[in-house]
Amino acid sequence: MHQIQNMEQNNDGGMSQVRHVVLVLSGKGGVGKSTITTELALALRHAGNKVGILDIDLCGPSIPRMLNVGRTDVHQCDSGWVPVYTDAEKSLALMSIGFLLEDPDEAVVWRGPKKTALIGQFVSDVAWGELDVLLIDTPPGTSDEHLAVLDNLKKHRLDGAVLVTTPQAVSTGDVRREITFCKKTGVRILGIIENMSGFVCPHCSECSNIFSKGGGEELAKLTGSIFLGSVPLDPLLSTSLEEGKDFMQSFPDSATFSAISSIAQTLLSSIQTS
Repeated sequence: MHQIQNMEQNNDGGMSQVRHVVLVLSGKGGVGKSTITTELALALRHAGNKVGILDIDLCGPSIPRMLNVGRTDVHQCDSGWVPVYTDAEKSLALMSIGFLLEDPDEAVVWRGPKKTALIGQFVSDVAWGELDVLLIDTPPGTSDEHLAVLDNLKKHRLDGAVLVTTPQAVSTGDVRREITFCKKTGVRILGIIENMSGFVCPHCSECSNIFSKGGGEELAKLTGSIFLGSVPLDPLLSTSLEEGKDFMQSFPDSATFSAISSIAQTLLSSIQTS
């Protein structure tokens, strides 16, 4: 792993100036949770907020690539680790184990205690400074990482969790278990997002339901949760993520932009009034 370099800069350590903290959860892998985290962060930033992403998906840290900051050193100041900023204005900050790996293809083969220790450092030792919203991208399921981040957030105010699913029953069934996890651990459910809800044709922009549609919304009704909205499969979004480009800036007239922006605004209104 990379050595963390010292800096003389002095930032406010920890999360003392972070106004809102939101977990992003999914019951299974492959539902686009990191994609949703990334696009929500970009939408919130474009709405004038200072945003941070804490990537605790230790075995699959994909967000650095999605934001085109894959090979960046992490520095240390008096107050802790300095997050990596994706823009000159320092309005979007990111911390990920991806920055600490010597080789991007290196596998993180760690037992629970070592994962727990790193998550503890990420929560307490990153000098985030002033943020409006910190999104915490978690691995799929309900594992050591989830319990570790909740334990370390006890001294901070966690606003709640957003649950990401796809429309199919196999995915919504796993999200039911995620809902149970939230209830058992006392985490407020801020809402459910249905990702990959239809496919946007790159030629005519018509949306076709190649999988199914409405599973996430139906799950929200059955469990008494808020349905935040649906995001379609959009080739423009996929290409933007692969190339590390800002979809929200590049395609402001797309239906996918409108869907993500609406979800971000609903989420922001919810946490600001809670």
